[in-house]
Amino acid sequence: MSKPLSDHDRRKQISVRGLAGVENVEELKTNFNRHLHFTLVKDRNVATKRDYYFALANTVRDHLIGRWIRTQQYYYEKDPKRVYYISLEFYMGRTLQNTMVNLALENACDEATYQLGLDMEELEDMEEDAGLGNGGLGRLAACFLDSMASLGLAAYGYGIRYEFGIFNQKIVNGWQVEEADDWLRYGNPWEKARPEYMRPVHFYGRTEHQPDGVKWVDTQVVLALPYDTPVPGYRNNVVNTMRLWSAKIYNFTSSSQSFVLYFCLTVNVGGYIQAVLDRNLAENISRVLYPNDNFFEGKELRLKQEYFVVSATLQDIIRRFKVSKFGSREIVPYFSLAYSGCHQLNDTHPAMAIPELMRVLVDEEKLEWEKAWDICVHTCAYTNHTVLPEALERWPVDLFAHLLPRHLEIVYEINRRHLERVAARFPGDMDRLGRMSLIEEGAQKRINMAHLCIVGSHAVNGVAQIHSDILKATVFKDFYEMEPHKFQNKTNGITPRRWLVMCNPGLAEVLAERIGEDFIRDLDQLTKLRNFVNDEAFIRDVAKVKQENKLKFAVHLEEHYKVKINPNSMFDVQVKRIHEYKRQLLNCLHIITYYNRIKKEPNKQWTPRTVMIGGKAAPGYHTAKMIIRLITAIGEIVNNDPVVGDRLKVIFLENYRVTLAERCIPASDLSEQISTAGTEASGTGNMKFMLNGGLTIGTMDGANVEMAEEAGEGNLFIFGMRVEDVDALDKKGYHAEEYYNRLPELKRAIDQIAGGFFSPKQPDLFKEIVNMLMHHDRFKVFADYEAYIKCQETVNTLLRPHLNPKEWTKKVIMNIAGCGKFSSDRTISQYAREIWGMEPTLENSKYNGKLIIIIL
Repeated sequence: MSKPLSDHDRRKQISVRGLAGVENVEELKTNFNRHLHFTLVKDRNVATKRDYYFALANTVRDHLIGRWIRTQQYYYEKDPKRVYYISLEFYMGRTLQNTMVNLALENACDEATYQLGLDMEELEDMEEDAGLGNGGLGRLAACFLDSMASLGLAAYGYGIRYEFGIFNQKIVNGWQVEEADDWLRYGNPWEKARPEYMRPVHFYGRTEHQPDGVKWVDTQVVLALPYDTPVPGYRNNVVNTMRLWSAKIYNFTSSSQSFVLYFCLTVNVGGYIQAVLDRNLAENISRVLYPNDNFFEGKELRLKQEYFVVSATLQDIIRRFKVSKFGSREIVPYFSLAYSGCHQLNDTHPAMAIPELMRVLVDEEKLEWEKAWDICVHTCAYTNHTVLPEALERWPVDLFAHLLPRHLEIVYEINRRHLERVAARFPGDMDRLGRMSLIEEGAQKRINMAHLCIVGSHAVNGVAQIHSDILKATVFKDFYEMEPHKFQNKTNGITPRRWLVMCNPGLAEVLAERIGEDFIRDLDQLTKLRNFVNDEAFIRDVAKVKQENKLKFAVHLEEHYKVKINPNSMFDVQVKRIHEYKRQLLNCLHIITYYNRIKKEPNKQWTPRTVMIGGKAAPGYHTAKMIIRLITAIGEIVNNDPVVGDRLKVIFLENYRVTLAERCIPASDLSEQISTAGTEASGTGNMKFMLNGGLTIGTMDGANVEMAEEAGEGNLFIFGMRVEDVDALDKKGYHAEEYYNRLPELKRAIDQIAGGFFSPKQPDLFKEIVNMLMHHDRFKVFADYEAYIKCQETVNTLLRPHLNPKEWTKKVIMNIAGCGKFSSDRTISQYAREIWGMEPTLENSKYNGKLIIIIL
């Protein structure tokens, strides 16, 4: 980040950061000192850097509060249709800088902190990441919240306030070690507890079928305490709400008329102690985020989390509905709930919303089943995020019966009626009935949650065109044939506020100088950059920004990894969760091949590379942990080889998270998106690299396909099998030995791994990885090896020193110019119009930063 503005060190003001007016600066300084004194009870003699961060955060938060209250007042008075985005993950990262960007306060805060003798970048670094997500799914939810506020939609994010987010990753002797992410240990200045909206959530018990209906009795109850976080739109005075639930206490039954703690009524001291201990068990529900990405683990606590969030959320939604509708003079029919809001289910994790809504409407509100079902289907919509079989949720019926007995009855009734419709549509097709049932028969009966989501929703969408096509053609083929109108595509997007203006202000300013600032709200404006692709000054400016970002990140790498980085080398980056389908192993094979080539011809001119791989492996995913160990082992050999020198370095980026992404992505030259075709639903990291001037080397998978369409396939480095090629290879049979025997460089690399070249003290360390690659590799690494190596040669040729750097930058410009489609504003506009039945209040192309909402 540039130094703050000052009388001593005046620099050009960056327009996209907002102007630093004298009055704003003075007000910020006054409020900063007020919060330091009255909120934190400190003075400058004893205050720590963290105290200064909290003072600054509270100062910035002050600018949110009035807007937040007025926005919610407006929603109450006008009662617009609302969208409720229900997600078990919200990977928000840090909040301070993002808020300053959206409120146009960044330059003013920069100047104020400078005048106070502080460094704003140091204060920003004191903030803990809110890591309440594993990867793409949770980060997508965060981008969507930003876009919903920026587009003026009445939207709420609902999730869980995990006490411990995604684990902190430490690399110890080359191995991943997990440490708890105690992100709340110093407090969170951005959230506000709302105990007045606390709701009871029931578990266990039994059902009683009585003449007046079904009752769920003898339950154990947990209280869901909401914490609200403001979500500001981009310079439009709209501030929406993310409401996260925290589990607090239980130990009373559903027959209790008041929330009196059981242990308060207990005379026996032992009973009191046990009651306190039981309370801690209840609070485990919101204790920790499950650190699994694309893997289903059928644990009781996980099902508790999933039901906990949807039960509390639906109670809150219905409370809000009743206040807004039944609080008016005219009593509105209950069926209007179907038109007052939409519940977007972010993957199958919130699927319990469907049987829970039916339980509330039928058992508690006494609606007829058919009317309740119409409301349910009208209000629920389902986003699918994966085609991997191991990621699809299938809950054991026995667990359901134990934990949620009434919901099991409801699921069975939903399934009975659903199968009647299937049988009427496809008479005599018994196989189809079995395939489409919500209940999977077998040694252990299971409930297929994806099937439940499809049946109980009015819209089902994939997250990239190729992904949506695969869902219709394979995974959900039967459902698509029965109800094709339900299926849609909504290609993912990213918010340009965080992923350009905030993390890459230098590039944002270069773009704004050429085409104005409207691209921040309307990313399609970037197409204007095509007019500058041959502009020598623009080419130089774009290349200069990239080099400045690389120099800054090189300093960070040298500080943290004690490896001397050549900032003129190609920064070749693959950052994402560690998983076999993402094929970090293919990257490893290229590194080894390139290393061997340099060793063979050390006097040849080679394109220097700094290869960075980062990401977390699920703690129970042994193969992924072994992949990390292989990467670190390769780095130990390569980085200490004097023959190679600075022409090749390998770094494993420890503890990859949102904050590290914001530093790494703007500095990257090459983005590795090399999953097996047909396995990556979409990806959003690929879009972030593209927007920040990183060129993609990748397969035709996920959103890569659409990126190639938008930027021109010749401006990406595309290689390898397409989906149809993978299907053909599956039918023919994939035999890794054929590639191993035919390709000498591949054989040598595998032999080195197997023989202990990269693990001389433990020669057999990586034999199981080799065995997997040779005999049971589902993702066919060897099949794409040859094409990948050739494609990397093309990359080297284009970025070889003094050979063709201008042509590289032209491709960078064409990629940035093609990013318009990948704004989450576009994605959310499509959700709003085509699924939620809402119209964005603010049309990006028309709105030019002038507001806006009539509540001021």
